[in-house]
This record gives sequence, C-alpha cells and structure tokens, in this order.
Amino acid sequence: MMTISAAQSKVDEWIKTVGVRYFSELTNMAILTEEVGELARIMARKYGDQSFKNGESPDALADEMADVLWVLICIANQTGVDLDKALEKNFEKKTNRDATRHQQNDKLKS
Repeated sequence: MMTISAAQSKVDEWIKTVGVRYFSELTNMAILTEEVGELARIMARKYGDQSFKNGESPDALADEMADVLWVLICIANQTGVDLDKALEKNFEKKTNRDATRHQQNDKLKS
C-alpha cells in the first residue's frame, strides 16, 4: 500500500526521469480541471441520468480518479505542500467544526 508521501515522491521521480519536467502550476491547474471534468462525465453516466456514448467505458472510473490524484500530487509537489500534513490538518479542522453538525442533520438520518 502506497502512502501519500510515497506517492508524492514517486510522482516527483517519474516527472524528473520520464516526464522531463513539471508543467507550469497554471497549466497543471487547467489539466486538473480537465481531469475532474472527465471524472464528472463518467459519474454522470454511471450514477446519473446520462447514458454512455459508443466507445465510452463505465470501467474508466478508477483511472479517471487516479488521473485527478496524479495532477493534484504534481501541484502539491510544485508548490511545496506536504499532502500528509495537509490532510491531517484538514481532518482536525473538519472534526472540530463538524463534531456534532452531521449527527444532528435530519437529512442524513435514514
């Protein structure tokens, strides 16, 4: 099982050996938006009301998620963000802010 920090290192190594260099941060932001759109398209067809077009694969969900994660890791590497630490801080923020909020939400009770 790969940790987030190991993924950051592995992506960085791949970029430097196979990918030549990182695209600019702004280009990677545009690519991230594109990849999220591709993920959204699969979600809309698989779980929403749209149907798949000829040649589209409902099995592409994992690959599209991995594409989103890849580009997000690239952006984190370029901007010096340690995603392990960022995720831990985000858990703390959500836990402190939402400690009882979701449990008291009648919309979530079934």
